[in-house]
Parts: sequence; structure tokens; C-alpha cells
Amino acid sequence: MTHVVTEACIRCKYTDCVAVCPVECFHEGPNFLVIDPAACIDCGVCIPECPVEAIVDEKDLPPHQAEYLELNATLAVQWPVITQSREPLPDADDWADRQDKRALLSATA
Repeated sequence: MTHVVTEACIRCKYTDCVAVCPVECFHEGPNFLVIDPAACIDCGVCIPECPVEAIVDEKDLPPHQAEYLELNATLAVQWPVITQSREPLPDADDWADRQDKRALLSATA
């Protein structure tokens, strides 16, 4: 099992989760974070740290977010590891409650 970063992270990219992660499983793209399923130890400490509730346990992944399991795995091998918290995107608060952001995910780092 692994944890999955879902659509809620797009255009927000809060990194509170990175600060508490005991392993280096988070990877950073231009406007989204992902979790490397090969590195995640399934500890769950990142889940309550996400202010937009973008991280879920794989077993709790809603069907309409299922593509994010593969997206996390694919993008994790393309994007650099992030090991420290950073400032969220400048307009993160404006995007925090928005839905249907998938088309806005920028996959090129």
C-alpha cells in the first residue's frame, strides 16, 4: 500500500506533508506534489498535515480519483525529490477549495 496525492493539491502545492515525512517519498512538479509508491512506508503522518486533504491512503482513494495512483508513480520518477517545506504557490489559497483541476496539472518540471 501507499499514499496518494490527489487533485486537491493541483495549483496549491502546500508542503506541510514533506516536513513530517520520515522518508524521501515526495517529489515536486511545477504545481503539484506526488508520492513515490516505492519509497512510501505507509506511515500516514502526512495525511493530517495536508491543509487541503489532498493525501489519501491508496485503499481510501475515491473511484473518481483513481488515475492519481498511476500519476503519482509515473511523475515520481520524472520529478526531483523534495525534502523540506517550501512556500505554497502564491495563489494557493484561491485554489484550495476548487474542484475539477485535473486539466491544470503541469507535468513538465
